[in-house]
Formats: sequence, structure tokens, C-alpha cells
Amino acid sequence: MSDRPLRIGVVGLGSMGLTHLQAYSAYPDAVVAAVADRDPRRLSCRAGDGGGGGGGGNIEGQGGGVVPADAARYVDADELISEADLDVTDICLPTPLHERFGLAAMAAGRHVLIEKPLARDAAAADRMADAADRSPTRSMAGMCMRFWPGWVELRQAVRDGRYGRVLAATFRRVTSHPQGPFYADGSANGGALLDLHVHDADFVRWTFGEPDAVESVGYARDTDEIDHVTTRYHYAGGPVVIAEGCWSMASGFGFEMRYCVNLEHATLDFDLGRDPAFRCITRDGASAAPIPAVDGGTGYGPQLRYFLDCIRRGRPADRVTLRDAAASVRLVEAEAESIRTGSRVTLARREARP
Repeated sequence: MSDRPLRIGVVGLGSMGLTHLQAYSAYPDAVVAAVADRDPRRLSCRAGDGGGGGGGGNIEGQGGGVVPADAARYVDADELISEADLDVTDICLPTPLHERFGLAAMAAGRHVLIEKPLARDAAAADRMADAADRSPTRSMAGMCMRFWPGWVELRQAVRDGRYGRVLAATFRRVTSHPQGPFYADGSANGGALLDLHVHDADFVRWTFGEPDAVESVGYARDTDEIDHVTTRYHYAGGPVVIAEGCWSMASGFGFEMRYCVNLEHATLDFDLGRDPAFRCITRDGASAAPIPAVDGGTGYGPQLRYFLDCIRRGRPADRVTLRDAAASVRLVEAEAESIRTGSRVTLARREARP
């Protein structure tokens, strides 16, 4: 690839589109050359306006991006994909549109980043993963917890065994119901189960492997899909792993993103609302020395930098493939089945595609 900056096209300027614009602005080897949104007001959005009514996101400072003055603007995303001179198409559209525009961008020969969740259902996610496997371009799903400071540290500690085996792990991601028409429509967003909780379901898979079974409880309140879920992920002979996801807390509750993982020789604890967010307490009661990189920033910038660096260096973007993201959608669907049936769902009978 030439030394010129990578040319990015961002499709969808809600809170995540603006969050990605903000992250790209700090990357010197990329330029946002085009944007698309069917709402013309968003094409001239300014920092902090929530993308023209698209919701400001859960994380403080999220959604602060600005559309560059010299970026080409499109109301029709198909025109951006077919006309703009781009290296990368970044899909930040509502979930049901991911498949259509993701496939179109791949067919146009673009590298493609697709926000989470990959698709509204596992069948669509599999079709996208199949297309990515056939494409000569690179594709990645926007599962930002795989890049979040503190969460990356947790996975490394679990995988290298520095504190012994994991005894129990709990994850909690809860907030009030987001505003906007997309979040009111369960048929589009899949409820908190898919739109919010998928972050933790994916991180559980990435860190502990595919569970043998899931056992979930939950309810619908703000949409006609599952808006509050608690799941136990069963691992034969392995740790107790539980994750809770909810966007049905009372208005004004705020946002909580936490984990607490108990290992043989330490407890690792993360709370986004605390300073410092990350703690490592060893069995003798001492706190491990702070890790500066763990308590600063989010996963959005590292995620985009990783993907663009993979493109620049000509290497696979295999930290989170579309196949990985499709498997996480399938895992969430197993949780939904467990809630509907009131029973444990064994993952072995839900065959993953090769």
C-alpha cells in the first residue's frame, strides 16, 4: 500500500459514527474522506450534539466527533460506496442495515469495519462472515471490549495463568433505556440482550472459550425484546461465569460497566465509574502496582488503530473476525432461547459454521 493516508468513509452518524470520527481524528495515517447519513442534519453535525438526535452513548466523552469540513457528504449510503474514492468503509448504521451495506462495501473492494452487533440474527451474520472469507479485502467487527484497557489486561492474566486458575467471574453492564426511535424498536435493536449485552457475551467467549451451555433469565420492558438478562455460562470443570446486561434501569441511573474476577492468587476488579477503574488485589491483601495504560482511555481508538494498522501492514485483522462476531450473535440467541424456554441450552447442538 502507498504511503498516502488511508481514506475512510463513515456510514451512519449516530453516536457510534461520531465516536468513530473522534477516534479517526487522532490517527495520523487516516483521513475521513466521506460520510453518509439519510438525515441531512447529521452531515454537518458538531461535537457534542449526539449526532442530530441519535443518542450520545453511554461513555463520558463518547460521540464527540465532528464531520471534517472537506469530507464528501452523501444522503444515500449506496452512492458513497459506489462513488467515493475510499480504502475503508466503516458501517455504523442501525443493526438491520449492517448486512446490506457491509456486503456492498466488500463487493466494491473496500476494507470494511462493521459496528456491533454484526447482524440482527446469526443467519445474516454467517452470510457476512462467508462473504468476508471470500473477499480479498480485510473485514473486522467492532467488538470494542477486546481492546478496552483493563479488559485486555484481564484476558491476558486469565490466559497466561499468572494468578492461577479462575474460580469465578462476574460481568455487569446496566443503564437506563437509551433515547431515539432505533432504541424503541425491539425488532430492529434486538433489545439490550443483543445491542448491549453482546459486548460481555463476546468477551466471555474470547476469554474463556465457547461455553458448554447457557442458562439465562430476563424480561422485556422497554421494547418487545429482552431488555434485562442475566446469564450463567457453563464450563465443564471450569469457573463460574455470570454476566448481566440491562437498559431498563430508572431514568437518570447512569451507566455501569464492571467486572470482578476471582482467581486462585488474586482478585481483579474493574469499575468504569471508579478512579482508578482497575484494581488487582493479591491474596496477601496487597494491591498490585497501578498499570497506567489500564486506567486511561476507551477501546474505540485502539480498535480502529489496530484495524488500520493491519491494512497498512498487509496482515489479517484476526483479533475479532466477522466469524467471531457471528459466533457471539449465535451465543446471544442461545441465551434468548434459554429465557423463552426456561431451561438450560446446550451449545453443542447449535453447530457453528466452519
